[in-house]
Amino acid sequence: MFILNPHASTPIYQQLIDQVRRLVAGGQLAPGSELPSVRDMAQQYTVHPMTISKAYSQLESEGVLERQRGKPMRVAAQKRSHSTLAARLKQLEPQIEALALSARQLELTPDEVITQLKKKLGDKP
Repeated sequence: MFILNPHASTPIYQQLIDQVRRLVAGGQLAPGSELPSVRDMAQQYTVHPMTISKAYSQLESEGVLERQRGKPMRVAAQKRSHSTLAARLKQLEPQIEALALSARQLELTPDEVITQLKKKLGDKP
């Protein structure tokens, strides 16, 4: 479900937070959907449980997730099931800026970058 890269410059807990936000905004994680337990996530991705706990706690404080004692973390009920297109695109802004910088440094044209992006968007993660 999640893709966590321990070699990325972004901390693992932040990668998880960003991915949960995007999945919720895109409607792939619907309100009421259960997330794996901290222990299960830590074991599956071979990370410290505190890393997962930190991400879940931050998402809970933002109102993205909700915790009920003795039950798994769940996606909180949202005002709308899907965020607006503008809100979802805004979540991509940091990655788009990094991609644009890399493309300029590599002297790639917009068409070359868009062709590669279209290929990747067609792939399944």
